[in-house]
Amino acid sequence: MLDLRAISRDPEPVRAALARRRDGSDERLMQALELRSRLNALRPELENAQAERNAGAKAIGDAKRTGADASEAIAAMQVVSARVKELEPEISSLEEDLTALQSTLPNPPDPSAADSDNVLREVGERRPEGRDHLELAGRLIDMEAGSKVSGPRFAFLKGDLVLLELALVRWAMEILRPHGFEPVIPPVLVKEEALFGTGFLPDTEQQIYRLADDPLYLVGTSEVPLASLHAGEILEGLPLRYAGYSPCFRREAGAAGKDTKGIFRVHQFDKVEMFAYVEPSAAAAEHERLLAIEEEILQGLEIPYRVVNIAVDDLGSSAVKKYDLEAWLPSQQQYREVTSTSNTTDFQARRLNIRYRPEGGKPAFVNTLNGTAIAISRTLIALMENHQDGDGVAIPDVLVKWGAPARLG
Repeated sequence: MLDLRAISRDPEPVRAALARRRDGSDERLMQALELRSRLNALRPELENAQAERNAGAKAIGDAKRTGADASEAIAAMQVVSARVKELEPEISSLEEDLTALQSTLPNPPDPSAADSDNVLREVGERRPEGRDHLELAGRLIDMEAGSKVSGPRFAFLKGDLVLLELALVRWAMEILRPHGFEPVIPPVLVKEEALFGTGFLPDTEQQIYRLADDPLYLVGTSEVPLASLHAGEILEGLPLRYAGYSPCFRREAGAAGKDTKGIFRVHQFDKVEMFAYVEPSAAAAEHERLLAIEEEILQGLEIPYRVVNIAVDDLGSSAVKKYDLEAWLPSQQQYREVTSTSNTTDFQARRLNIRYRPEGGKPAFVNTLNGTAIAISRTLIALMENHQDGDGVAIPDVLVKWGAPARLG
């Protein structure tokens, strides 16, 4: 949520920043500011008219009690009452329009966010072509059974692949805890307010599963419950950092025919998500910190990757800047996204009313950031394809320590 009051003092920098998104949000901002200006003019008029109406009602009452002529007061009362009846629905309609319009305004991108995807660096040696993850996993990934039970793009993971997933999660948590992240298993069913608060509504309705009989939604990332964990609170002891492990659910509407083979783009997957609450002055550094942790994880798994500064028109509504980490997939001979990290500044905190108390100052909104530590399905693909050999897949020792099999196949 944008602070229209602050923006109205000097709207041009924010308007120009939103124009970089090329989604019309700069025009919607100016419309919202016009609505706000109109409301600011009408509200005092309504308050004065209501005060005059109250005073007129008292004058009429006093006249009736004393037997004085109340006709002049009644006439004045009729005029002011008519104006109140005009203003009240007009203001109510303007408030509804402003709320609806303001909810569509995204976060203005940071000046350092890229105008088009910008590869910052490549790390690791890309291996030549190899077998894809379905060939390497064999019976351990059962897409046919998943489709039979749940429909397309669901899968059963079996045997050693399950142990490999659990080892990935356990190892990731051991990486994150020394960095100050508290492990959390959050709810995966959330209220609409939680999705609105994080900026997924209204923006990505087509990707979200909703329950038929309850006002609840399945989350596509534990960012949603982790952001709402402190909704309505004034926080102390910043920074606060959480590592949420949960299943995630995405309809992937509109993606038919793209990446539908195997478990790269499925409707249900598990993920370890990092989430941080920080003071505004620390947000940019925290973003780089989350990126460094994601790189530490991919390097620990010996997966070649590249870092991409994502284009402003692909940021989503809440982020001012986003990095993607794309792993090298030998079977496709290209880099594919496996994790990302976003700086959402105070956008989510304003929607969720999450504040902190600066030393010697009034409560102010925190900044929030998120980053994927491990997206299990895609990480499994990258692991298998980059560690395949003639006989199967050799699993990195860092995972064997936490219960993964030494080999697959």
